[in-house]
Amino acid sequence: MNAQNLKKEIIAYLLLTIGSALFAIGDVMFVNPYLMAPGGTYGLSNVLNTLWPWKISLYAICMDVPLLIIGTIILGPRFGVKTIVSTILIFLFTFILEATWGYNPVINGGIFATQDADSMVPIVNNGGFFVPDYFLNTVVAGIIYGVAIGLIFRSGATSGGSDIISMILHKYTKISLGTLVLIVDSCITLTTLVAFKDIKLPIYSIIIIYIESKIIDLVVEGTKSYKTAFIVTDRIEEIRDYIINDLHRGGTCFSGTGLYQGAERRMVYVTLDRTDLVKLKSNIRHIDPLAFINVIDSAEIMGLGFKALPEE
Repeated sequence: MNAQNLKKEIIAYLLLTIGSALFAIGDVMFVNPYLMAPGGTYGLSNVLNTLWPWKISLYAICMDVPLLIIGTIILGPRFGVKTIVSTILIFLFTFILEATWGYNPVINGGIFATQDADSMVPIVNNGGFFVPDYFLNTVVAGIIYGVAIGLIFRSGATSGGSDIISMILHKYTKISLGTLVLIVDSCITLTTLVAFKDIKLPIYSIIIIYIESKIIDLVVEGTKSYKTAFIVTDRIEEIRDYIINDLHRGGTCFSGTGLYQGAERRMVYVTLDRTDLVKLKSNIRHIDPLAFINVIDSAEIMGLGFKALPEE
């Protein structure tokens, strides 16, 4: 392994370690004290931990290890070393936090020893009750979860856990993986309603999942926003020169036939960031006021000048 690859691996495992630690913090300090379960084996472990007190980490590892084994048997060895390391690290960090921090909430309006008000929530396994701030806690938990899982994804690991169930079901049902992940996580989320008879718990859990998904995108893809523009124009050379010489971008030219008059038209295909797109639109107005422009959002751009192509 050369020095560059070694550096990449060190950074990957550093991201994996930080992500695993943040995941444990989000679960033990923010999600579990509020009796929520935003999907995954740790979400289900939170519910089991409340109903039958045992460590969240132990519940989760008892599910994660068999799922990894079953998944490897049915799906093949596709989870990789980093996913196994992530599973172990999350277990260790969660176990340490449970032993040192307990299940005390970080966000609360005061801790009490009695349960005089229905609005109070028990501090799981620690005794006592606290006044909750569901909305603030949900936002913070979603952000922490999103950063944690985003860092784990960036390291090259996968989340494993309940996602393995979705992968197995996908193999035999052919239902889209995204739909199955949503179904499995929703079922786990709804266990809070069954266990605690409180409709707000699955609602807040779903909000955590939504915030988490948006933060994951930011961490994995970055804040850079790209747009793809299709420009139909009769002044192709002038627009081409502006894109190359002023915006320092490349593109592709196409020839096509207009539907209305059957005339041959030229079209430019170019991908730009938001700032360059504003400049392009402003200058096309001066170059060719009759140009036709179609701008679409680009979810992911890979290749020279953009995000590097994934390594095998």
